[in-house]
Order: sequence, then structure tokens, then C-alpha cells
Amino acid sequence: MLDPPLLRTFLAVAQCRSFTAASQLLALQQSTVSQHIRRLEKALGGLLFVRDTHSVVLTPEGEAMIGFAESILDTADRARAHFAGTRARAKLRFGASEDLVASWLPQVLRDFVRIYTAIDFELTVALSATLVDRLDAGELDLVFCKRWPGNDRGELVWRDRLVWSGAANGLVTSLDPVPLVVYPPPSLTRIMALEALERVKRRWRITCTSSTLTGLTAAAVAGLGIVPHAERLLPASLVALAPQTDLPALGDLEFVLIRGHQAVRGPAADLAAVISAAAAHLR
Repeated sequence: MLDPPLLRTFLAVAQCRSFTAASQLLALQQSTVSQHIRRLEKALGGLLFVRDTHSVVLTPEGEAMIGFAESILDTADRARAHFAGTRARAKLRFGASEDLVASWLPQVLRDFVRIYTAIDFELTVALSATLVDRLDAGELDLVFCKRWPGNDRGELVWRDRLVWSGAANGLVTSLDPVPLVVYPPPSLTRIMALEALERVKRRWRITCTSSTLTGLTAAAVAGLGIVPHAERLLPASLVALAPQTDLPALGDLEFVLIRGHQAVRGPAADLAAVISAAAAHLR
């Protein structure tokens, strides 16, 4: 009644909120995905999704089914491993920039491991340039990071505006020189901020450098300066500053997925598909 293939299809649709995206993720025909859901709903005697041409929404029964499906699949995976006499698992070495890890990405990763229960996950958090270097050195399978303006490497996931941000209590932005709180080189946001200030001949000074977003946020909240940051991913304790005539626009950031040479298929390709599907509404 509760065949694992049907449950995996159910979790994929629940995660993607799209039959089309789920079919791409699972490498199945869309008709097969629909058939799996119908069979599961028939076996359970109730609807799991309310769907129309524009949306797919979990019913209360569907929400409840997520936990049952995860538990059943986890048990099935452990049983297969036990009787095969091995605990062999796939390994995925994934790198992401900290602003993504601190905001949008955890829920996506949670959805991913709901479906792919037999993957050992190795997460590296670092500056985008560092992640790309490690990918090129063969130390990572997939990275989700920012790319340099004019660079076409990687698969574009979304664009975001780079904004000046500071503490919610309001930092005076007319200070001269402008106090900056930034990542160390080779940070892309650092370089974009300095180049923007130089273009308008605005004086600046770096009041704090931190290799972590936690450090940058703490410094900004303490009033040490302002932080250039992706608008959609701003920490809760920071706010985008209102446009100022003496602070130049910073331009846009591009967040991309870059795959290693061996990541054409397998766990890295599957995670890339999950991220792309989850970010579709942000493009």
C-alpha cells in the first residue's frame, strides 16, 4: 500500500510544490508522478494535495503524511543496508556562502535530506572565491555562491540587489569617511562597495573586518559601520538603509550553482535541481 517509490514521489512533490519540478528531480515522466500520487491517495483514502493549473498545496492529510513517509523510507533504507551487509552511503561535498546558509538555504537542505536519506553531507561555508577555488581543486562537488559581474560561469539561480545595511536604530550615513564593516579579501561584496565609493570619490575607512556574517552583524549592531549585503538575505537585526544622495548604488549580485566535473549526475546534480526548483519564484 505504501510503496517506497510512491512515498519518494510524494515527498518530491511536497518539497517542490510542483508536479513538473518533481518529475525533473526524480527523472520520471510527469504522467508517472501524477499516477504515483493518485495511487497513494487511493490507498490512503484521501487527498494529499489540492492542485490546479497554478499551484500545488498540501492538504492537512498531506502535511501529516510527510512525517510518516520520511519514517517509512528511513526504515526501508536501514533495512536494505542491514541485509546487504553494508552501510555504504553516497557522499556529497557541498559549499555555500554564509549569507545563504544563515537564511534561505537550511529549509532547502532539510527538504533535500527528506528524500535523499542515504547521503552523507559535508558542508563547507566560506567566501565565494574560496569555494570556487576548492571546487576547482576537486575538494567540493557543488557550490552555491556569488559570481563576479561579467562572469558567465555557473547556473544562475537568482539576482539580488546589493544594499547598504546597518543597525535598525539607524546609523548616520553622512559620516565622512564612511565607516565600513566588511569581509576580508577576496570578498566580492567588499570589492563592489569600495569600487562604488571610489567612483563617486567618497572617502571611506574600514572599521571592522570579519570572516563571518555573525561578526559583521555584531559590529554593525554595535554601531561600528555599515555592511554591504544582499537585500533578500539580510539578517533580522540589520535593515537596508534608505537611499542616500551621498551613498552610491551598489548594483546587483548574481547567485549561481557551479558543479564539479563529476557532478553531471548523482547527489550533486540532484541537490542542484532541488535548489533551482525552490528558488524559481525568486528569479
